[in-house]
Amino acid sequence: MEKQKQKQQSVNEILPLELIERILLRVPVKQLGRLRCVSKLWCSLISDPHFVESHLHNSPAPTHVCLFDSDSTEGHFVHLEELFHDKFPLKAVSLPFKKKPPSEFRVMGSCRGFVLLNRKPHFLVVWNPLTGSSKRISYSCIVPCWWRFWLSYYARLYGFGYDVSRDDYLVVLAAQYSDGQQRLDCFSLRTNSWINFDSAISKVSLGPFDWKSCGLFLNGSIHWLSASLNKPYCETLLIFDLKERSFSKISLPEQLVLRDSPNLAVLGGCLAIYSTDYVKHKTEIWVMREYKVHSSWTLYEIPGAYSNFYPLCLSNDSEIIALASTSGYRPLIKFIKYNIRGELLQQYTRSIHNPNHCLYTESLLLLPNDSKPKDNNKKKKNVM
Repeated sequence: MEKQKQKQQSVNEILPLELIERILLRVPVKQLGRLRCVSKLWCSLISDPHFVESHLHNSPAPTHVCLFDSDSTEGHFVHLEELFHDKFPLKAVSLPFKKKPPSEFRVMGSCRGFVLLNRKPHFLVVWNPLTGSSKRISYSCIVPCWWRFWLSYYARLYGFGYDVSRDDYLVVLAAQYSDGQQRLDCFSLRTNSWINFDSAISKVSLGPFDWKSCGLFLNGSIHWLSASLNKPYCETLLIFDLKERSFSKISLPEQLVLRDSPNLAVLGGCLAIYSTDYVKHKTEIWVMREYKVHSSWTLYEIPGAYSNFYPLCLSNDSEIIALASTSGYRPLIKFIKYNIRGELLQQYTRSIHNPNHCLYTESLLLLPNDSKPKDNNKKKKNVM
C-alpha cells in the first residue's frame, strides 16, 4: 500500500484561537511585531485594538525604555530590563522628522507608548517609537509668534495624557500673559483640533514660576508640582483630570523637606516626588503607594549627591534604577541600580551628546484614526 504523506499541521490548526491569544498576551511587546509575520491570522490578532489594549495592561513583562534626544535627527534608547545584561545596551533610532535641514527638538513627555516631541519652529509630534507611527500637530494658531521656538518657555504648564472615557489623547498647554490673563488649550488627537478650556483654569493661579511646567500622566490625570514664590518648598500637587476637564490639588507628606528643586516621577505605577539633599549627601524619594491616599507616602533614601539624578523605575518593589548625568563638553550618563535599602547593586556609564531624556513603556497602540501600523520593514530601517 502506497504511503500517503501526512500534511503538516500549522499551529493555528492544532491550538484553538483563544489559547493562541492567551499565549501571545504573555509575549514581550517588542517580539509581537515580528510575530505578525507568522500568518495573516496572527497579524490580524496582534493588530486588533482590543488585543493591543489588553496586552498593554496585562503583559507580565512590560518594557520600559529611556529615550535620549541626542541631536536633531537621531536619538538613542535603552531598554531598562536589558540595561545590565546587554554589552551595548544603548541603541540609535531615527526620529520622525522629514524637514531638511534638520532643526532642534525637545522631548516633552510620554503616554501609553507614545512620546511627545517639540520641534522648531512651531509644531509638535506624537510618535510611537516601536511602530514608527507619528502625527504632527501645529500650535502656531494658539501661541504668539515670539514664543513659538520653544514651547516650554511659553507654557506655564504642559502635559500629554489619555482620556479613556473618550478614547482620546490630549496635549495640554496653559499660559499666563504679562497682563495676568490665563489661557488653557488642549489638542484632541481624535478631533484633530485645539479646544479652549479657559473656564477650567480660572480658579488656578499661574503666577510667574508658580508651577513646574512639565506634567506627568497617571490614572487619567496630569500632575504638576507647585513651586510657591513665597516659600522655599512645595506644598501641593496640581492635578488636571482629563475626563472631567477640571483641576484639583493634593497635599504632600508633612515630613517632606526639600533642599533642592524637586521633581516628579512614576515608579512602580505610583506617583513619586524626589529631591537631592546636598548637605546630608543623599536623595530622598517619596512614593505614594496608594493614589490620593495621603497616609501611603513612603520614603526611600539613595546615598550620594548627584548633580542630576532621575529615578526611572521601581522593579518588584525592591530595586530602583536611576539615571545620573553630568554637564560639560563630553557629558556622561550613568545608570545606577540600588535596592530599597540604598545599597548600590550595579552601574553602567556611557558618554552621550545630550543627556535630556524621556521614559516610556513600549506598546503597539495606534493613535485615533490610524487604521494600521507602518510596514515592519520600514520600521527596521529606522533602528540601528
